[in-house]
Amino acid sequence: MKKSPFILYLFLIIAPCSMLLLSCNNQETYAEQKEKESKAISSFTDRDITVRDADGFEVCKVGKIVTISEEQFQNQGYTTDTTKNEYVLFNNTGVYMQIRRMGTGEKLERGKTARVICRFIEFNILGDSIQLRSDVNVWHPKPDIMKISNNSGSFTANFDTEINGGGAMYLRYGSTSVPSGWLVPFSYINIGRQDSPEEGIAKVRLIVPHSEGQVNATSNVYPCFYELTFQKMRD
Repeated sequence: MKKSPFILYLFLIIAPCSMLLLSCNNQETYAEQKEKESKAISSFTDRDITVRDADGFEVCKVGKIVTISEEQFQNQGYTTDTTKNEYVLFNNTGVYMQIRRMGTGEKLERGKTARVICRFIEFNILGDSIQLRSDVNVWHPKPDIMKISNNSGSFTANFDTEINGGGAMYLRYGSTSVPSGWLVPFSYINIGRQDSPEEGIAKVRLIVPHSEGQVNATSNVYPCFYELTFQKMRD
């Protein structure tokens, strides 16, 4: 039986619309993505996590996290008790921070700028896997170098690519923008150089939501866990 032109016309209109609606229904909204991220972070802090590489070898033991408030952090002299695995949660950004080592030297003074060598492990919390790391030998000649400024207590920074052409973060994500979450520790840690075996450069652990993360995390809405060290470059 031959179909009428009117029925064919309706089919040509309805079929693409149905496919478009189906596609929209399969896509998560931004609100849904943020909800998934929030649940992933909550689960991450509540589990006894061990970060492993692709071969299954232990990279760092995260453990089950004890969250403390900014008020408690202040009352403790702006320290986190690593024996209790404490992380302070900054409510305005959603960043969690644990200070493993305060570091040598001094805090970056207001009005000052410094170049800081960064080495890190980046763990995709949603992907449950290491996404990038620069604490391995292949990256030692090309560390990420961050040029950071203290502007009246507010920190700004970018990755300096002039010295070595850029490190892992720049070469992977193609941006000189430093994740905002990486700047949170600089109000509390010292940046210097290790001059003796007894000294240790600053070391922190962070949970960084997408809004404070690198460009790929921001655009794809996923949180990352970082273990970072910071060392001041020689003048």
